[in-house]
Amino acid sequence: MYLAHFGLRELPFGITPDTAFTFSGRSHQEALNTLLVALQGGEGFVKITGEVGTGKTLLCRRLLASLGRKYVTAYVPNPALRPRTLLLALADELDERLDPGADQHQLVKRLNDILLQFAAAGRRVVVCLDEAQALPLESLEALRLLSNLETEKRKLLQVVLFGQPELDAKLLDRSVRQLRQRIGFSHVLRGLDPGEVRRYLDHRLRVAGHGGGEVFTPAAARLVARATGGVPRLVNIVAHKTLLAVYGQGGQVAGVRHAVAAVRDSVDLRAGGAGMTWWAGAVNALACAGLWRSGR
Repeated sequence: MYLAHFGLRELPFGITPDTAFTFSGRSHQEALNTLLVALQGGEGFVKITGEVGTGKTLLCRRLLASLGRKYVTAYVPNPALRPRTLLLALADELDERLDPGADQHQLVKRLNDILLQFAAAGRRVVVCLDEAQALPLESLEALRLLSNLETEKRKLLQVVLFGQPELDAKLLDRSVRQLRQRIGFSHVLRGLDPGEVRRYLDHRLRVAGHGGGEVFTPAAARLVARATGGVPRLVNIVAHKTLLAVYGQGGQVAGVRHAVAAVRDSVDLRAGGAGMTWWAGAVNALACAGLWRSGR
């Protein structure tokens, strides 16, 4: 599409969690630091929550890439699984095959044996569950029971829950109160602030191959920040459409009018998906910038 026009090797504003484009915003870096400290300290359960599009999956991938060789990791991207199926999935992630016909007690016992073997080899097991708000309550309880195995110094299984705010509501259920009490560390992912959004836009363009020079004017970047609430996925969607608008007009610099057109075309923003309507964000930004007529 517009790659050659802007001198890019690849699309800069995709919505897949590509670690090559990692931008260390304040909230994300704080979350990663929290995870690393918690896991190093031997915490059994850690929780990361954030709204849709705030980058939980990307953070999970960053964490997995940051853990050293002493860690054995298991990643479950879709944990809407009943207890037995979840236990089988965990074993599979640990390269162990369990008897699918075994009952839950036998599965837990075999997994305990596997965890002891890793501990004897001096390795820690970390399980990352993405979209954890989808976990059934009985599966959360099965995880707690599995995490009961420990030495005098630390847990043999550490669990990181990544989920939307609905996860917090689920954890208020009385049936999982014991698990809730075991969550030693937690962090809420926030959106990027306006200054971070501008740096984020420039960063992704550089990674995609842009040679330098202004692409988004300061006013356009502020408008994108206001309209999206700094939610990275929404920023990417609007930024991509903004570049399409610039390309369609044969320009090289994205101004306010291009960003407004992109926001107007984004259903989530028109419906208030970022916590405000697109019109409120656009008008506020335009009022601050005073640059509508110039298009910058």
